[in-house]
Amino acid sequence: MLTCGRGKVADRLDGLNGMEDQRGVLPGNRILRTSLLWGALSASVLLAGCQSVLDQSYQPTVAPSSNPQIVSEVQKNDPRAQIGAREHPRIVASYGGEYKDAKTERLVARITGALTAVSENPSQSYRITILNSPAINAFALPGGYLYVTRGLLALANDASEVAAVLSHEMGHVTANHGIQRQQREEAEVIASRVASELLSSDIAGKQALARGKLRMAAFSRNQELQADVIGVRMLGEAGYDAYAAARFLESMSAYSRFMSVDPDTDQSLDFLSSHPNAPQRLELARRHARAFGAEGENGDKGADYYLAGIDGLLFGDSPQEGYVRGQTFLHGKLGIRFDVPIGFRIDNKAEAVLATGPNETAIRFDGVADSQGRSLTNYIASGWVTGLQPETIRATTINGLEAATARASAERWDFDVTVIRLDTQIYRFLTAVPKGSTALDPTAQTLRATFRRMTPDEVASLKPLAIRIITVQPGDTMASLAQRMMGTDRKLDLFRVLNALPMTASLTPGQKLKIVAE
Repeated sequence: MLTCGRGKVADRLDGLNGMEDQRGVLPGNRILRTSLLWGALSASVLLAGCQSVLDQSYQPTVAPSSNPQIVSEVQKNDPRAQIGAREHPRIVASYGGEYKDAKTERLVARITGALTAVSENPSQSYRITILNSPAINAFALPGGYLYVTRGLLALANDASEVAAVLSHEMGHVTANHGIQRQQREEAEVIASRVASELLSSDIAGKQALARGKLRMAAFSRNQELQADVIGVRMLGEAGYDAYAAARFLESMSAYSRFMSVDPDTDQSLDFLSSHPNAPQRLELARRHARAFGAEGENGDKGADYYLAGIDGLLFGDSPQEGYVRGQTFLHGKLGIRFDVPIGFRIDNKAEAVLATGPNETAIRFDGVADSQGRSLTNYIASGWVTGLQPETIRATTINGLEAATARASAERWDFDVTVIRLDTQIYRFLTAVPKGSTALDPTAQTLRATFRRMTPDEVASLKPLAIRIITVQPGDTMASLAQRMMGTDRKLDLFRVLNALPMTASLTPGQKLKIVAE
């Protein structure tokens, strides 16, 4: 998946779209939200609790557990489990559902079972859910509910690294951090209600409320550090490489840098912002790992069985959310496709497809259900576009489909608005450029010219990307293997990040490495 990050260009598209409050659920379970991003974020507030696996990275490797404690129901007699049970459906829905794959589930169960045996509360049972999301994340809820995304599993290179993440989350559970967090959230409710009433029509105010709620939902830095200590101890005692936590923290930091293409991105809404800084956590993780011996001389990494377990793991976008292939977005279940101009990067988010290009040009694509067959010109004029210029509204057709276009203007930005009807959906393109920019027309024209139905053959040939494990052969180099990567125009960079390889790394015949391919 290619990511453009979220910055000023995305904010101005949300601003243009600021008066829309309806949501459309499209075929194929893809939810295209048309409200402000803060609304989508606040819907996943509870995930932000420890939704920071990106900075709490650890992952262990260990021998198989003879008694992995993975349960379908978590401690019915534990009142804390009621919190997890209540929030579990929301978590799963917000992260694209559960990722179902027997081989991957067995792998995660094997790691969790080994950790449970050495936890501070061995009687605690855990419900592990692999989330169908490319995000690099993991978190916990009270009562033993643990979550890890397939994106995190794809980034890890051995079992000890995944064990490091899970042991950290189990540390939150045994330390009752979720209960403490809930108490802080309840104390914030009244203040949040007052603020929402005062700022209900103000975009900046809503974003401020979202930031505040995310801060309240996040575990405190002290709690994160406490979970780090618990996690590293569990790693070592379970027989994993105790230095895996520090190693995976570095991998997550490298992946975060790879994904950050907009230096002006507002980090206050990012999970990394609510966790201790990486240098502090790295030093802490290494210091506690030394209790189990020198680096490279303690514990098992479990690289071979781990890589075998993730061979074929879905990578990046899922079929339910469509695919990014270079400059093209394709959605087989919806049967649509379009191109963005050369030089643009596409970010396929749950709430919309965003793309950013040169000279602060930005595109947002989403859709709403339309069972009434309303006039598209009337729809554009119905109040969801801020700064609309009514005299510019035009009815048209795009590749045989009913459509309408218009222009809008707000502050320093000019916008093109294009809506297209396909069956019972209205698809919407919002294109933003700085005032007076000559890029508006050619960018919007590219979108219009390329938006069309996919043919049955195109739909049939569309395949998801997956992690594939390859064996280094004599003569192979990082550059030659990276050329086999698909789904990105930064092949070598992503290849190095996924395999935690420094620039100067030399490959050894027989070495197992990851690539992304169909």
